[in-house]
Amino acid sequence: MDKPTKTAKRRDRRSFTPEFKAEVVRLCKAGDRSIERVAKDLDLTETALREWVQRADIDAGNGPAGALTTDERAELARLRRENKQLLMDREIPKKSGEVLREGKPMKFAFIHVERAYFPISALCRVLDVTRTGYHAWAVRKPCTRACEDRVLAAQITAVFTRSRQTYGSPRVLMELREQNLSSFDKCIGRRRTARIMQENRLFARRRKAFRRCPATCDVARVAENLLARDFSASTPNSVWVTDVKYVQTDQGWLYLAPVLDLFSRRIIGLAMSEAHDGALARAAIENAAATRIRNRTLRIHSDRGGIYGEHEYVQRLRTLGIERSMSRASNPWDNAAMESFFSTLQFELLSRKRFETLEDARAAITEWIDGFYNSQRRHTTIGGTSPIKYELSWQMRQSRT
Repeated sequence: MDKPTKTAKRRDRRSFTPEFKAEVVRLCKAGDRSIERVAKDLDLTETALREWVQRADIDAGNGPAGALTTDERAELARLRRENKQLLMDREIPKKSGEVLREGKPMKFAFIHVERAYFPISALCRVLDVTRTGYHAWAVRKPCTRACEDRVLAAQITAVFTRSRQTYGSPRVLMELREQNLSSFDKCIGRRRTARIMQENRLFARRRKAFRRCPATCDVARVAENLLARDFSASTPNSVWVTDVKYVQTDQGWLYLAPVLDLFSRRIIGLAMSEAHDGALARAAIENAAATRIRNRTLRIHSDRGGIYGEHEYVQRLRTLGIERSMSRASNPWDNAAMESFFSTLQFELLSRKRFETLEDARAAITEWIDGFYNSQRRHTTIGGTSPIKYELSWQMRQSRT
């Protein structure tokens, strides 16, 4: 009968100081004892001892070509950890989306789902919550009110869906009470209904507030249509066009007033404001005048908006020596070049992004105009080149002649 074999007991993992390792390597290199003998005397494994000796040779510059020293290996490990952390800090917000603006319960629920893909510590750091708070939330049983909210959420969702997503919290509450759908009639009110609807992203459609159209220019201040739909210009700064564009953001409307040079189709002046007033039009002109050398026969064309007929705006143009031109009443084709620019802006930028704040819209529009439209985007009107390149080519031709 075979005797049972005894399995060797696994040795506990030990750690050694750098000083101890250096002393052991010195003993090995002394020459009076072999590595095997030193390992046996000090109760070390021969493999670990040989690795210490090899690492000491590399640190002394005697190792093979391309081998990393101890300091270099530590630096590489640190960089890898930092790179991994940066990747997680970039990927987690992509998944979290609007959770960053929600309360702690919503963040904890997101962490609970994503903990299989990211470390809990990284998720808590990015979402700005504590690990202790998350673990306490994970083991906490839902209270009675939370259980009632779950039942109410299902009932409210059903009512909201039947209303074709048009009912707000007052009508939803009326529907619940009228049909006796809720068993919590005594403890449910409008605020609780509104909170549950908000938590479940149930938002009713709202009627747009009435906005009065901007007043048109007084008849006495209307200028002649000198442009007459002739959108060509033989020299820079001879004909400018301008108008106002409404940009929608979650914080409200942003009003954009660009100034375009018909010679190169370049945006030479730009002003943005939360108010649609004369200051916006004057700021756009000041911005253009500060960066361009004006011709004696410079002309600027606009529509008949009230801001282009204000006394301060008219007087400033006279001071700058700029002649006014205006479109005919209710005729956007008289300012087709500016309308074309607005169409491009809407199609290539505004319709592809949703701006949460006014500053986000300002930054995106400025970057698109300066970083792409003026410097890179090709225009068929000017021979398929960019506005800046077209102006530089014209300047080179003028210098030669």
